[in-house]
Amino acid sequence: EVQLVNSGGGLVQAGGSLRLSCAASGLTFEHYSIGWFRQAPGKEREGVSCIATADGSTYYTGSVKGRFTISSDNAKNTVYLQIDSLKPEDTAVYYCALSYPTCCSSWCLQTGTNDYWGQGTQVTVSS
Repeated sequence: EVQLVNSGGGLVQAGGSLRLSCAASGLTFEHYSIGWFRQAPGKEREGVSCIATADGSTYYTGSVKGRFTISSDNAKNTVYLQIDSLKPEDTAVYYCALSYPTCCSSWCLQTGTNDYWGQGTQVTVSS
C-alpha cells in the first residue's frame, strides 16, 4: 500500500525558511507526480506546486512563484518543498499527494484528484 509521510513543518518568523519533506513508500511503479497542497483555517484547499518524477518537470501557482522550490530525490522516493521568505499568509497545513499516472499542471493542482495523500504538516508563520 502506498503511504506518504509529511514532515518539516513548524513555527517560523516571517522572512524565514522551511523545507517540507514527503517520503513515499509501498510504491509498485517507477514514475509518478507529487503535488503540494495547503489549507488554511476557514479557506479552501490550494494546490501550490507539483513535480513529475520521470523528468523533474515542475509547476508552481502564481502566488508562490519565486519563493517555493520543489525538488525530488528519486533514489529516496522523497520530494521536498523549500519555502523561503515566509509570510503570515503562508500559514496552513501542508499536504503532499501522489498521482499515478503523472498529473502535474494547473488543472491537477486545482482539482487535487491525487490518488494518495500524506497526513499533513502544520506551517505557522508569525509576523
